[in-house]
Amino acid sequence: MSEALISMGSNVDRDVMLGRAMRAMRQHPGMIVLATSAVYETAPVGGIDGAPDFYNAAVRVSTDLDPTELREQLRLIESRLGRVRTGDKYAPRRIDLDLSLYGNLTEAFEGWELPDPELVKYSHVLVPLAEVAPGWIHPTEGVTLDELTDKVVAEETELVRRAPDALRRIVPSDGRFSVDFEADPGEVYDPEMESLVRNLLVNVGEDPEREGLLRTPLRVAKALDFLTSGYNEDLHAVINNAIFDSEGATEMVVVKDIEFYSMCEHHMLPFFGKAAVAYLPKGKIIGLSKVARLVDHFARRLQVQERMTNQVADSIVEVMAPHGAAVVMAGHHLCMMMRGVQKQSSAMITSAMRGTFKSDARTRSEFLDLIRD
Repeated sequence: MSEALISMGSNVDRDVMLGRAMRAMRQHPGMIVLATSAVYETAPVGGIDGAPDFYNAAVRVSTDLDPTELREQLRLIESRLGRVRTGDKYAPRRIDLDLSLYGNLTEAFEGWELPDPELVKYSHVLVPLAEVAPGWIHPTEGVTLDELTDKVVAEETELVRRAPDALRRIVPSDGRFSVDFEADPGEVYDPEMESLVRNLLVNVGEDPEREGLLRTPLRVAKALDFLTSGYNEDLHAVINNAIFDSEGATEMVVVKDIEFYSMCEHHMLPFFGKAAVAYLPKGKIIGLSKVARLVDHFARRLQVQERMTNQVADSIVEVMAPHGAAVVMAGHHLCMMMRGVQKQSSAMITSAMRGTFKSDARTRSEFLDLIRD
């Protein structure tokens, strides 16, 4: 995985476009958002008189895409958000997503280069980038972005100021979504999602302007981002190379009572419970916490318990190639407890056996005995 810095800008529908672009990057399987800057309002450079001011921001991502692939995916996101590129580089635009830095790479491509030359020319590009990566050393200037900012801002007369509080922050700066679900006054998180939640409140008969509901759309947007954050994670990034030599360990490894919380894809109601995960090492073992993280990785999305159980088992096989893997999950489903048949004490148990756990009854029985309460 490599890290890259992306510069964002919009002066057409700017109140919503940065949020939509950020959401598209968070949902992209090839990108993990690590940090985001504040939003800045800046005057346009060049172009026609009276052109609307820009909102600018920056994003730091981890990616398994090479620079050309990453730039192509950013262009695709632009296109999906309605960006039409013309010969006029100063024309107003719905969204700009420019690859500014990719690790310490310096290279000229066909029609573009890294680092982006505009980085050292314009403070509206550099200032947000320095906010998300102050210690990043510019590969040709030989100084950090923070140090470079002092120089560029001092030499440039263009005004750069933070946008109004309503756009102070567009997404959490923590790539793991460990963000407080409470709302700061004036904060906007995901304009499109918040609009959908407001419409939902109206359709169920509520008043979204009622005091108790004023910040509900923002809180729901934050909560859904956390509860579906598994979509934005890469399996191998979750493991983070925590696979080690077994040093002679050949017996069964079992991790039980792993709590999980997920959402039923049929009704979008929660289901929760505990998982037990086991494997038979074949020369390798996995870091203990990574087993729990694997469960969370597949739980934090819209799910059915049967599929989630199989996904966890298959992921153990994929990252470790053990002699076998086994998963048992017991879950309580609010879609069955709160509605429908309303069976409050019901529980669902699912299992997935791979390799030796499936082919050898004694191995399977040993596992089931070990996890029995």
